[in-house]
Amino acid sequence: MSKSDTDPAKLLEALLDQCKTAGATDADARIARGRGVSVNVREGKLEDIERSESQGVALRCLFGQRQAHVSGSDLSADGLNALAERCVAMARAVPEDPYCGLAPAEDLARDLPELDLSGDGEISAEKLEADALSAEATALNVDGVKSVSSCSAGWDETERWVAATNGFSAYRFGGSSGLGLAVVAERDGAMERDYDSWSTRKVVDRPKPEEIGLEAATRAVARLGSKKIASRTAPVIYDRRVSSSLLGAFLGAISGPSVARGVSFLKDQLGEAVFASGIDVIDDPFRPHGIGSRSHDGEGRPLAETRLIDNGVLTRWLLNGSSAKQLGLKPNGFASGGFGDPPGVGTSNVYLQSGAKSPAELMTDVGEGLLVTDMFGPSINPNTGDYSVGVSGFWFEGGVVVHPVSEVTIAGDLPDMFARLVPASDLEFRGRRDAPSVLIEGMTIAGS
Repeated sequence: MSKSDTDPAKLLEALLDQCKTAGATDADARIARGRGVSVNVREGKLEDIERSESQGVALRCLFGQRQAHVSGSDLSADGLNALAERCVAMARAVPEDPYCGLAPAEDLARDLPELDLSGDGEISAEKLEADALSAEATALNVDGVKSVSSCSAGWDETERWVAATNGFSAYRFGGSSGLGLAVVAERDGAMERDYDSWSTRKVVDRPKPEEIGLEAATRAVARLGSKKIASRTAPVIYDRRVSSSLLGAFLGAISGPSVARGVSFLKDQLGEAVFASGIDVIDDPFRPHGIGSRSHDGEGRPLAETRLIDNGVLTRWLLNGSSAKQLGLKPNGFASGGFGDPPGVGTSNVYLQSGAKSPAELMTDVGEGLLVTDMFGPSINPNTGDYSVGVSGFWFEGGVVVHPVSEVTIAGDLPDMFARLVPASDLEFRGRRDAPSVLIEGMTIAGS
């Protein structure tokens, strides 16, 4: 078999040619390959090890203003030919979509930036096992810990080739490794659970296994002896582990498709102050080793570091080609996915810029309130921004934590919450969405 028969870039080129021959107006596609290893340990022993290898192809065909997409794992000539014929036939049959289409050639990214998204390469199963056992042993050695309910470590690598009939093509290679565990603590028959987990491009960019194990254990033990609190209105500080959820709510509200459908509580706020002055929300697609770093968007358009919030003001919607057409605007590099699927809308590495004061200083400033460290079951009305979520954490008085809290719900409306939000100085880059701890005064707390 010749190299051209197995080279993914050549396979994509041939696949797109087949689509055009079968009658497609345009098409885009991707081929992805991945491999990885994960291990689980329990009670000081290896519990299981899993190695995975995968490959797949996804194809989107357009027939005028109609589109269809299919996927599969057969990369043989016969398999790809069948995929092309099936996709084109589907595109002919579906209803028209007036907003679909590929990016015009003049909009495509040129001279794509070189991004180092590689990990550490293959990590031996023995090393993964040793790291997981070290994390587990450290956690079990903390007074008050009953057990480690799960502990795992792993690595993965992915390759992705994309191409489209508008002339765009690109290749991406990425790798990462991770380590995490969940810990159960017990006192007087009452048990609490907490965790710590890290996934980074490079092992050197995360804490040592012993530190991860200690953090999980310390968090679990600190939750013992939790109490209920009376319902009230009080300041709430979101720990940086959960504060990024507010970023997620904000990004959903400025998503082009949501705005186009009129189901966003910020749909009339473009160019207006949404946060307090001095607050910035930034998307950085080129962060070294960033989990969300990328060289182009999901339609092949160029990217740039962007202030979504600049000094409190909302600067833009997140637009792909389809939502931009619906709103009568230009796409701005926030298409996600794509190349074999209809593109969605998404960001790269988004973060809320740090503030001037530490979480401890913010606690001292407000005197008493609720420090939220865990959340579950959030409810958001996308039209109004009405917001409620179940939480657990710690009650503080005089700027000092006095006892853990559980079985509490906090509520508010997101537009007012954003306007009152005060970021702390403890920003830490760990994922695709990062925020420091944040203070929001005047939250409704439903307790006992």
